[in-house]
Amino acid sequence: MTEKLQVLILCTANSARSQMGEGLLRNMAGDRFDVYSAGSEPSVVNPYAVRVMAEEGIDISRHTSKNLTIYLEKEFDYVITVCDYAARNCPHFPGKAVRIHWSLVDPADAGHSDEECMKSFRNARDRLKNHLQEWAKAV
Repeated sequence: MTEKLQVLILCTANSARSQMGEGLLRNMAGDRFDVYSAGSEPSVVNPYAVRVMAEEGIDISRHTSKNLTIYLEKEFDYVITVCDYAARNCPHFPGKAVRIHWSLVDPADAGHSDEECMKSFRNARDRLKNHLQEWAKAV
């Protein structure tokens, strides 16, 4: 049996984009990848991220926001940043980690109404899903 590739998905707060990415990649290719997520300034998992992932049948309600420092000694095959701040401030990870960056707008910066927030989070989720599907096919 082939060893799973180790993947870390990073954003600033580890509250939305990286959490959704972790859930999506585990769901679509968990047999090929061990997936983790973290942030440079962790907070809490955004309830809108939980809601839009539930629409896809993926439960991230038990995920927690983690500081990337807990992974500094772990070797990853891929480190994927999903926000520009995380890409600029991502520390060096040991080993052969290939760095990938997808610039995604923070969905939490959308409007204030429930409808605007859901639309923004769905857009981020769907963009992440497309990126991950294309990337996973190529790996």
